[in-house]
Amino acid sequence: MRTEDAAALVPAAFTEFVGRWSVEDGNVGGPSGAQWAADLPRLLARVLDDWELTPTGPGRTGYSALVLPVERADGPAALKLAWPHLEARDEPLALRHWGGTAAVHLIAADPSRSVLLLEALDSSRDLTTVDIDTACAVIGGLLAQLHVDAPPGLRSVPEYVERVLTRMDALAGALPRRMTDRATGLLRDLTASDAKPRLLHTDLHFENVLASRPGTDRPPWLAIDPHAMSGHPGFEVQPLLRNRRDELGTGSAMRRGARRRLAICCEAAGIDEDEALGWTYLHTMMEAIWGAEGGDQGEVSFNVALLKALDD
Repeated sequence: MRTEDAAALVPAAFTEFVGRWSVEDGNVGGPSGAQWAADLPRLLARVLDDWELTPTGPGRTGYSALVLPVERADGPAALKLAWPHLEARDEPLALRHWGGTAAVHLIAADPSRSVLLLEALDSSRDLTTVDIDTACAVIGGLLAQLHVDAPPGLRSVPEYVERVLTRMDALAGALPRRMTDRATGLLRDLTASDAKPRLLHTDLHFENVLASRPGTDRPPWLAIDPHAMSGHPGFEVQPLLRNRRDELGTGSAMRRGARRRLAICCEAAGIDEDEALGWTYLHTMMEAIWGAEGGDQGEVSFNVALLKALDD
């Protein structure tokens, strides 16, 4: 394929969005978002030729990846090209480890180019299309299968959380002191356990679960786009609370809704609810820290309200 033809498959809005990311944002020593986006048409054209793939429709984009429906010799697939960054680094490792159980099947990978070839799923159906209780139960059921022994080399959740929480002191006044103090105590208590770390998805929200294609023998729902880490399964629940947030309400309604989502997911996943509550508090504090550092008062306000809802 010619580079100019491949360029027509890359949405301009995606190129502009990815262009905001710096080399430091990627944290893997790769190109900036702007450099990668400028080279994306050439990379896409080369990969399509190297793997003998034919585009069959418009691509879908997330924060940092383009996913293009393609046809190969033995049927449809999905080609994913991601800007090289830390969260995407271990996706092929996790997908290989799961081997298609509860997650999209990995057909081929070229980590040096941050390119994956995945089984084709029904991109028109994710868990935003079903009621919230069912969606939380589906995710819990997937997590029960995904939480296998962690392979070596993954980032550690406890170490990751600790690094982020050390930045709380620099945000004095932006976050309630009683909440930052509680987070410090929870981190100490929760990381005292010697439980064997599990392979975690860490971003299994409602849009990261897609339906399988009709007529296949695959399970009805499959996880996609893992930000793989190793740690305690309780860290997984928080994405269910920060997504579909308009359905949570405020005040006492938010408390009931957040606790219900957590309880449904934990029951289906076999996660201890009290431990999940603690890890979810820490995960939410991390979201509040990132919001404060970015000057996003809306994110800070939402996450402080969610911390109140999670408080005993």
